[in-house]
Amino acid sequence: MPHLPRTHLAMAPATADLLFDAPRRERIAALADVGQPLLLPRFDDPEHLDALAQVETLVTGWGAPLLDAEALDRMPRLQAVFHAAGTVRDFATDAVWERGIRVTSAADANAVPVAEYTYAAIVLATKRAFAHMTVAHENATGWYAHVDQIGYGNLGRTIGVVGFSRTGRRVVDKLRQLDDVRILVADPYASPERVAAAGAELMPLDEMLPLVDVLSLHAPSLASTRHMIAARELAALHDGAILVNTARGSLVDHDALAAECRAGRLDAVLDVTEPEPLPASSPLLGLPNVAVTPHLAGSLGGETRRLADAALDELAAFAAGRDAMHPVNAHDMEMSA
Repeated sequence: MPHLPRTHLAMAPATADLLFDAPRRERIAALADVGQPLLLPRFDDPEHLDALAQVETLVTGWGAPLLDAEALDRMPRLQAVFHAAGTVRDFATDAVWERGIRVTSAADANAVPVAEYTYAAIVLATKRAFAHMTVAHENATGWYAHVDQIGYGNLGRTIGVVGFSRTGRRVVDKLRQLDDVRILVADPYASPERVAAAGAELMPLDEMLPLVDVLSLHAPSLASTRHMIAARELAALHDGAILVNTARGSLVDHDALAAECRAGRLDAVLDVTEPEPLPASSPLLGLPNVAVTPHLAGSLGGETRRLADAALDELAAFAAGRDAMHPVNAHDMEMSA
């Protein structure tokens, strides 16, 4: 009989209710020795000290409590953390890596809906659908927005993808469904061979910018990527180009973007902003050529069950003595979101 690790959920109660429905709670009970209570939303509750002392694996999610040295001292038997979400930055401290705890992430599963949303946003934006929604609702200037008809459509477009990440790769794959589309990729860490095999061309960002009709961002939020798309980069885009950001708001200088969009030179679709949400005074709000959505691209509703399944797959691998499928380590924190 394989060893069933003592396991608890560690996340916000609302997250646990969303991700772990009855079938998934049944699955975790089959894979592990489930501790009581199953959910530990805090690591400093005196009533849970005995549970923490026995826990061997944690399944974390949005709202996970901080795993610092003090918390880990209460969990001397902890061997693995399976995160049912994307980044572990919000709760995994250096103490986790120092103690050699196995950590996995469901970021790859979360990339699926982000890529789907991005592809849909690109198709709609090149049809100027977002501007037309405003016109149709206001019914003030007729049915069509005042956009040159040649600026419509997806045929023959050049689309730039910044970041050949797990999401960026999926976006490239979906964009290949469009007719006569040229896909360019900018990523200093990507190999030309892998990009070419995906059906795209690798080139430096500066060379890409003047060529693209749509610029789609999929880079991580790091000190080195903050405002990587600022006034100079936006000025390099041709008139009528569209910026799509479903990655991180910090990648874009919002003041510079607002100036270009207010002038009517560029359009933008922003699912992420800085700050998030934007203040009511933001010049980006209210512009007919800027669509702002409230961080919808990632897993929502029933899509979140994909994240739970990914974490439970990692738990199953651990219990069976197999390697992690999507491990995270300290070096990854320097390179990914």
